[in-house]
Amino acid sequence: MANDVNLNPAVQNLLNTVARFFEGDVQVQIIGDLKSGYLRHDQVQTMQDGQHLFVQLSDVTDPDFLASHELLHVLMTLRGFPQVYFPLTTGDEQLDEQLRYVGTDLFDTVSHFVVYAEQRKHGLIDETVEEAVVKGVRQTITPEQGQVDAEMITRLVTVLDALVFLGDHFEKYRYLFDHDFPIATKAAEQLYQLLTKKPTDSPFALRRNVVKLFRAFDQQLQDWDLPALHLNDFAMVTSVFSKRQLGLQVKQVFKLYYSELRNRKTGKRAYVGFTISDDQNSLVMDGPVGEKVSVDHIQSLYQKTVQELFDELHIPYLER
Repeated sequence: MANDVNLNPAVQNLLNTVARFFEGDVQVQIIGDLKSGYLRHDQVQTMQDGQHLFVQLSDVTDPDFLASHELLHVLMTLRGFPQVYFPLTTGDEQLDEQLRYVGTDLFDTVSHFVVYAEQRKHGLIDETVEEAVVKGVRQTITPEQGQVDAEMITRLVTVLDALVFLGDHFEKYRYLFDHDFPIATKAAEQLYQLLTKKPTDSPFALRRNVVKLFRAFDQQLQDWDLPALHLNDFAMVTSVFSKRQLGLQVKQVFKLYYSELRNRKTGKRAYVGFTISDDQNSLVMDGPVGEKVSVDHIQSLYQKTVQELFDELHIPYLER
């Protein structure tokens, strides 16, 4: 049974802001009475039912933190920040699921530069919240055993997000991370340094840092002799174009390929477009089947303008 929750004024204002951008009703609900004493992202979810948007909390350790966190993610979507999509399939559902899970978590980690900063600005992250989030890290991953193992991907994702969350406060908890997760922490700090070279302060900057993180994450996995995930190929990230780019021919902005991967919806071999500037999958579509005909089809697509192609395919994009 879902119950409404009393929110502090800052979170209520955030809820009202989301409601102004969303064409429908927005509610925060508690769907369980568990109070675990730690905080994790899986304690809150957003469900949409037609014109109704429900932010549902399954843990009441800190409803204000959890609700505001989820509402800020929703608000970023509604206000035109890039999204990550998974329209392709490898044909292996278990592998697809892992790629979607890690890809979504890495995308969210970059988004958290915006989300956590807003939460701190409104006084929704204090020492108690920090301690509960660090407890959540220890509930999510087990201590390392001195070598790379099957859990290292999850450890790296989790520790990197903790670094983004703690920011300048990380040193206070460093002893714990260095003791329990030394390999993951060292790698996460390198990724964090990469992500903080330029701020995540706009839709374009968010996309840029997501693409960089996907590539650097693969490099780290290969350094550990683990298989790369190839999220730059598998995940599609919303394009952010300038007015000028929209008027350019497709061949000036994209490289199109007749992929070995298939369109998840149709099961057909997909045509995939990679942005020339960052080599990120930004465009997935169906087209004629066959190697010879695919060459002619790609050449015809190259003659269109970027705006014509995206509008024809109804693929969302952002303009800067």
